[in-house]
Amino acid sequence: MNTSFKISSGFLFIIFSVSLLAPWVAPYSYQEQDTLNILAFPGINHFLGTDRLGRDLLSRMIYGARVSLFVGVFSTLIALVIGTVYGTISAYVGGKTDNLMMRVVDVVFALPDLLMIILITVLMGRGVTGVFIALTMVSWVTIARLVRGEVLRIKEYPFILAAKALGASHFRIMLKEIFPNILGILVVTLSFRIPVAILAESTLSFIGLGIAPPASSWGTLASDGWTAIKFYPHLILFPSLAIFFTILSFNFLGEGLREYLDPRAQTGKR
Repeated sequence: MNTSFKISSGFLFIIFSVSLLAPWVAPYSYQEQDTLNILAFPGINHFLGTDRLGRDLLSRMIYGARVSLFVGVFSTLIALVIGTVYGTISAYVGGKTDNLMMRVVDVVFALPDLLMIILITVLMGRGVTGVFIALTMVSWVTIARLVRGEVLRIKEYPFILAAKALGASHFRIMLKEIFPNILGILVVTLSFRIPVAILAESTLSFIGLGIAPPASSWGTLASDGWTAIKFYPHLILFPSLAIFFTILSFNFLGEGLREYLDPRAQTGKR
């Protein structure tokens, strides 16, 4: 494992731990107002300053991490499950079923992701639920196509043919023989898709279609800071840095996992 992988893993561990322990770690409540320190710059009482309502920015970032990470991680996990099941069935059955299922994927894949996300969030309403469903519905198609390609390759391997000859059920073959062989690529895909979901949620919240106040995510905090960037740049600087370093860490994590789980990369090092 390289240094960037270790640093990224440590950073993500800290971020996840702090977000889970937010009520005990955050110095203030995410909606507590200090009217005597409105728009205060970073200082002793408020390490990252306060917003236009006197709310502590550090506390709101800690609570906002809960929302951003929850939406990014769990929407990707559900999309991974849907895409894996869909792509595996499509490739394993083959024939007309495969063609029909892939045409559905092609139709969804042809639509712009951002347009679909905005449409779904408008229909569902602002909030965690709407963003969560929107990101899940646009993410699974990419995973389905990736899984289908892997299963098409694996299902012709001798051990799969041997399992069929021995009378193993289709469900057992997919669960016991095929799934373990695509698990590595699924883990890597997960690590690369999570930052995409986090960035999408942040973008939606930034343009006013994501998380609704008083709840906060890193995107809503950046949106609030944008209106005061000229005189109070810290309001957008710290949430933007949180988004940047989290996405960067996930990318380094995914790259490290890819090198570790790729047999060809391991062979090249020997």
